[in-house]
Amino acid sequence: MMTQRTMFQGKLTREKDLFIPFIVAGDPHPDKTVQYALRLQEEGADVLELGVPYSDPLADGPVIQKAAKRALDAGMSLKKAVEMVPTLRKAGVSIPVVIFTYYNPVLQYGHDKFIEALEQNGVEGLLIPDLPLEESEDLNERTKQKNIEFISLVAPTSEARIKRIAEQARGFLYCVSSLGVTGERKEIAPETLAFIEKVKEYSSVPVAVGFGISSYDQVELMKKHADGYIIGSKIVKMIEASVETEKNTDEKRGLEQFTEELRKLVHG
Repeated sequence: MMTQRTMFQGKLTREKDLFIPFIVAGDPHPDKTVQYALRLQEEGADVLELGVPYSDPLADGPVIQKAAKRALDAGMSLKKAVEMVPTLRKAGVSIPVVIFTYYNPVLQYGHDKFIEALEQNGVEGLLIPDLPLEESEDLNERTKQKNIEFISLVAPTSEARIKRIAEQARGFLYCVSSLGVTGERKEIAPETLAFIEKVKEYSSVPVAVGFGISSYDQVELMKKHADGYIIGSKIVKMIEASVETEKNTDEKRGLEQFTEELRKLVHG
């Protein structure tokens, strides 16, 4: 019996060299999020991680914290971020959209209402970085029932844990790997490579690595070792620069600048 393909799998056009960008919903304004999402898709994005701005983002660096503040100031919330997905679709975004949110807003929203909102707005995936595997059973089960991928994160911990997380991964597996100071290394440490290989060995879904990729060389390096690469801070920084350009010149130039930088980053 063939298992039913999820909405996520149905929209994913390949399983290798996946480009997975992260942007903050509503940064600097909801209309702009739509424009940046379209540019990312045009330049080859395979999946869009739509980050929900949060006032206390434990895992985020200063770049994403500033973006979250801009989005919160513009009135963004978990509910509005989820409801933005149909707007993205109407504008032409056809790649899978994964909602990236911390657990606290989900808890406040309520599991039932939240899952219902994801389903009603056609969200294909969910990623909650601060919810460990052991505590994610309820949401994992509910999303599965609704044909929504619950994306797991795996870090260089014990092998038993890597195996457990990788074997139950859905959609793609987010491999959190530390490569030292961002942008300063052309080489990947042997233990990092061994970690990626180990994860791939156990995972039946594409393994995508995120660690602060900020140059074309690093993108090329990731393509050799993983199934995909996740770029967050660098893209959010490019959005910030584009917003500045818009203030100083005009909107068209800001978007052009963003597209030029994006091309350099992913295509060299």
